[in-house]
Amino acid sequence: MLVIGIAGKELAPHEGEWLQHPGCAGVILFSRNFESRSQVAELTESIRAAAPRPQLICVDQEGGRVQRFRDGYADLPPLENFGALYLRDPDAAMKLAEEHAWLMASEIRATGVDLSFAPVVDLGRGNLAIGNRAFHAEPAIVGELTRAYVRGMHSAGMAATLKHFPGHGSVLEDTHFDEAIDPRPLDVLRQEDLLPFVAGIDAGADAVMMAHVIYPAVAPEPAGYSPRWMNEILRGEMGFRGVIFSDDIGMAAAESAGGVAARIDAHLDAGCDVVLVCPPVLVADSLAAMDRRPTSNTATLVSLMGRGFCGWDGLLAEARYDGARAALGGPDFKVG
Repeated sequence: MLVIGIAGKELAPHEGEWLQHPGCAGVILFSRNFESRSQVAELTESIRAAAPRPQLICVDQEGGRVQRFRDGYADLPPLENFGALYLRDPDAAMKLAEEHAWLMASEIRATGVDLSFAPVVDLGRGNLAIGNRAFHAEPAIVGELTRAYVRGMHSAGMAATLKHFPGHGSVLEDTHFDEAIDPRPLDVLRQEDLLPFVAGIDAGADAVMMAHVIYPAVAPEPAGYSPRWMNEILRGEMGFRGVIFSDDIGMAAAESAGGVAARIDAHLDAGCDVVLVCPPVLVADSLAAMDRRPTSNTATLVSLMGRGFCGWDGLLAEARYDGARAALGGPDFKVG
């Protein structure tokens, strides 16, 4: 199955045709698709109306510098703020991380979007692409905050997606632009980067997004192309039973498999359930590649559809909404 990107703030006729393809299971939205709360709500309605089957509508609304919807939405702080607070007051940090998750997910659900790909559970160890998107450098701290974040998303009726498995934070390269290689052995990864994923899975996380990182001591290909990582380790050893997403196949680090069709085949054959095709320029070729494959079972994504939709009027009337916004902007959360 594919989750695809579209170009603008309205659904173009040819994009509506893309949604007819049996291999298309959803749409991911970006800042290029956003103008206002009402506009993006109309866009989500038009996507659903144009498709012959339910579509999973997604976004990256992590907070900090990765927040696609801004005007009319809470200004969400980056996740590293919770790690800094945890060193002073663990209980307060976990409570506020849960409120951040609830607030983020509630606003996205009120807009008609099903899923924000969150939380980032990579370790904050110097990767510039991750940066302040990570809770902390220490696995135990990240694990505790991950549990709180998953709880908060679930309480808002949104599935949680752990990213980027098996851990992107300890390599320096940015996979948007470069190949990334992590030479550490599996026993070290188990003691460090994998621990937050263990915590998140134990907390009931519904999905995992793969990293375009090569771990040559474990498998020769990037993790998203690796049956060893997905089937033997994630599903077998770690017991994960949810949905596995690729990262964007438009990123430079995804090109090691070859052209668009080869990338899609490599992900799906290795064990990914869903491939993200974020650049609209790649969508037509990606759908053509799906013509050669067995019919997709888009019902796999039903478990990730948003629950408890209340709309903005309902959300604004909820006491927890104002309380969460105030708590995340208050003095107890400031990082000194």
